[in-house]
Amino acid sequence: VRAQGDTYQVVADVSQFDPPDIVVTTSNCHVAIQAEKVADDGTVCDTFTHKCQLPEDTDPLSVSCTLTEAGTLVITARRR
Repeated sequence: VRAQGDTYQVVADVSQFDPPDIVVTTSNCHVAIQAEKVADDGTVCDTFTHKCQLPEDTDPLSVSCTLTEAGTLVITARRR
């Protein structure tokens, strides 16, 4: 988690996954990123999991995420 001005930022490289394969959840100032690539035969061939805790002064309603064209997931949250 990086502080940038009045926001916190979490960055993850998920370029090997398609956007529908990526799930971001938040709960109690925790952020979880999960991604799973499923092969044509139904087997899971690649997974990514990352969990982190946002600082206590994070506004939980301000958490948002963006996926860049290069496959970088950027999660931002405002500080109170």
